[in-house]
Amino acid sequence: MATDLPAVPGAVSSREIRRTAETIAAAQEPDGAIPWFTGGHTDPWDHIESAMALTVAGLWDEAREAYIWSAKSQRSDGSWPMQVRQGVVENHDADANFCAYLATGVLHALTITGDTGFAAELWPTVRAGIDFVLSLQVGTHGEIHWSANESGTSGEALLTGCSSIYHSLGCAVTLAERMGDPRPDWVAARRRLGQALRHHPEAFLDKSRYSMDWYYPILGGAVRGTAAQERIARHWDEFVVPDLGIRCVSDAPWVTGAETCELVLALDAIGETVTATRLFTDVQHLRDSDGSYWTGLVFTDGKRWPEERTTWTAAAVVLAADALSRTSAANGIFRDGGCD
Repeated sequence: MATDLPAVPGAVSSREIRRTAETIAAAQEPDGAIPWFTGGHTDPWDHIESAMALTVAGLWDEAREAYIWSAKSQRSDGSWPMQVRQGVVENHDADANFCAYLATGVLHALTITGDTGFAAELWPTVRAGIDFVLSLQVGTHGEIHWSANESGTSGEALLTGCSSIYHSLGCAVTLAERMGDPRPDWVAARRRLGQALRHHPEAFLDKSRYSMDWYYPILGGAVRGTAAQERIARHWDEFVVPDLGIRCVSDAPWVTGAETCELVLALDAIGETVTATRLFTDVQHLRDSDGSYWTGLVFTDGKRWPEERTTWTAAAVVLAADALSRTSAANGIFRDGGCD
């Protein structure tokens, strides 16, 4: 599949983006799974994020194998195990956000490739995954509990996870319409979840130390407009480290590449593209000579930590570059799925 590649002047060239995607493909296992790094574990969410980056970079054969892995590894109830290492399940629990994200990936792939046949092939997998996720929407306000195990629903609702689910539900609704299988129940469930995200912070476990809880309601599309602008401004100084990126946790001297690139996507989604581009440029200090990206940097001692170059960090870079450069047909996947 011939494709134009993203480039962000002053940050990364199209050739560098291709090299980054190739480091993701190099970690892919023979069955199609994309682990965090070679020999590491695979989780269903980061696996899809990596597949999306491969698609942006024109590595469609590798992306296709990743999506086929998702279809083959789905369980009969529509869920996936939380963690797998080289085909062996290490954590049998199911994470609701992980199980929803395939909808985002399949819509992304369809938008870029136009391959309706492949989307139709994956549609039953997407549908079963979303139905499983919505079986966990048992909260008072429409929130979705974060996980399930053999004993049933466990854990409280998480703001970051539910924000991502909100986005995935929007993608799932769009896919349902394109597949000729509309799901008004999904529309209603997404509307309830959006109301919880916007108006009922008490419904979610307090994890406000984490930057993801700051920007994910915007990235997922539940919060936009003036409310989004105010949310960004309120915590900017708490998380943003000038010239380096953003902290993963507010009280730790650690900037991380994936979180920074996700904030880039969130800022771009609300029209703050100049600021987003500056942040994207700042975080390029995590790029390695082979095109991969270190997960983070402890800026008080200048040490990269953990000592891993993760596929999902590289994937976040590729997706952020695509959004900023408006390159692929799916560059607006996070920009165009706003509030109901």
